[in-house]
Amino acid sequence: MAAAACGGGGTAAPAAGKNLSSGTPRPKGDIDAFTWVSYAEPPTLDYVHAFDYPQNMVLSNVCESLMRWTPELKEEPGLAEKAEQRDPKTLVYTIRKGVRFHSGAELTADDVVASLNRHLDEKIGSYWISTFRNVKSITRTGPMEVTVRFKRPDALFNLEMGASPGTVASAASLKAQGKAFGTADGGLDCTGPFKLGAWTKGQSIQLDRFAGYWGTKARSGKVTFTFVPDAAARTNALVTGEADGGYLIPAASVARLRSSGAGTVYGGPNLTTANLIVSDLRAGPLADVRIRQALSLAIDRQGLAKAALGEYSAPTLVPGPVQAWRNVAEARPPAPAVKRDVEAAKKLVAEAGAQGMKIVIATSNAAPEFPVISNAVQAAAQQIGLTAEVRTIAPDAYTALFSDPAARKGIDLFPTFWYLSATDPLELYGLFKTGQFENYGGFSDPAYDKLVDAAEAEFDRVERARLTARLQETAATQLPWIPLADLDNVMFLGKRITGAPTSISYLYYPWAADIGAAG
Repeated sequence: MAAAACGGGGTAAPAAGKNLSSGTPRPKGDIDAFTWVSYAEPPTLDYVHAFDYPQNMVLSNVCESLMRWTPELKEEPGLAEKAEQRDPKTLVYTIRKGVRFHSGAELTADDVVASLNRHLDEKIGSYWISTFRNVKSITRTGPMEVTVRFKRPDALFNLEMGASPGTVASAASLKAQGKAFGTADGGLDCTGPFKLGAWTKGQSIQLDRFAGYWGTKARSGKVTFTFVPDAAARTNALVTGEADGGYLIPAASVARLRSSGAGTVYGGPNLTTANLIVSDLRAGPLADVRIRQALSLAIDRQGLAKAALGEYSAPTLVPGPVQAWRNVAEARPPAPAVKRDVEAAKKLVAEAGAQGMKIVIATSNAAPEFPVISNAVQAAAQQIGLTAEVRTIAPDAYTALFSDPAARKGIDLFPTFWYLSATDPLELYGLFKTGQFENYGGFSDPAYDKLVDAAEAEFDRVERARLTARLQETAATQLPWIPLADLDNVMFLGKRITGAPTSISYLYYPWAADIGAAG
């Protein structure tokens, strides 16, 4: 796929040159239970709509995918013990035997076919439809074999099967529960190391260890996710021990957590960048590339990092994360030097005849950093002769920006912390192809589209990365998104627990199963 999950939760990131943790100490024993704090309650746990941090953070421990994204951000077999690309348009999965759903039923090819085909059902409205845009058919070709046939080659598809698009649920439960699947009323029948327990709306979700799990059993008997929207309150919960841990630690909370003595702050590899999404590249005030370039030149990224993103961020002029190149380091292009040039920006605005032009910047308390980012962008716009309005919207309205074109009407820019769901830079740069679901502003460039097609059809990973490097160069110049900073993952663990991965793998890897007693 050329799409990535998006989200609102704030995150801090270790600065460039800082050592990132490769993991946390292994547990010394099992633990009865632990509590994890999240900035929001999942609106659903249906994997076809799991397009944000709160959903995936929980879902990754209950449901599993055909492939698995490891803590090292590599791919390995998951519910499929083998994936075979028999030709550029035919991918065959051999399904793992002896795997049982939480209901006790045994996993078969029929469950895989039913689960994946839900993404193709327009009535369901999968947020991951871009992953399946090249799919011709998904069929059972044996009791434990599933064949995916493509309209055109798609080298990223198998990588995406380690994320939400590859999730497998019981076909019987999907049919029986219908629209209730993935809700507090309907539940989930999956194969993960935890099964869904009590879901108290507005308060918490409990996961219970699944004794019949096919893999390594969870170290904890129970996990409770609590929902605390206020960043200061989340920090207090971690400091007091009310919660044992949390991902997505806001930059403003890092110093207090470090000095609290309540636990440890860890920084790990991430695939997340802070960007400004341009909502309309066809008729809006930012349709002129000179205005986008001027705004990018005027933004004080270093100042923004200091004021909002903290010591753990690295300013960037490319929308894709550095860590996306970690498996193809030899093909990674040099990043352009980050510099600010207000005078050059003013000249571009004058050249475009845009003095006084108004832009609307949406912001939300979905992340504590967003208001600071939006105000900084407003100041930059005004400094170069534009008029800028910051419009505050509710968290649910902010979330709607990513799925509903009507929600973006009247808004020119909005901030995002955008994460990838596979360790391949094409996943980010492919979404700027004409007509993509996540191409929110409607960027369109025939030459760019042709290069995306070539990259998607290239199964040699390094060669694909070299093609993607050319896409990055175009994106950094044409600015369908205006990049701000590259972010690494930050997590806090209280003294009672250890074992959690430090990387962004927690979105799809069953991370909670690794957590046990620290002493």
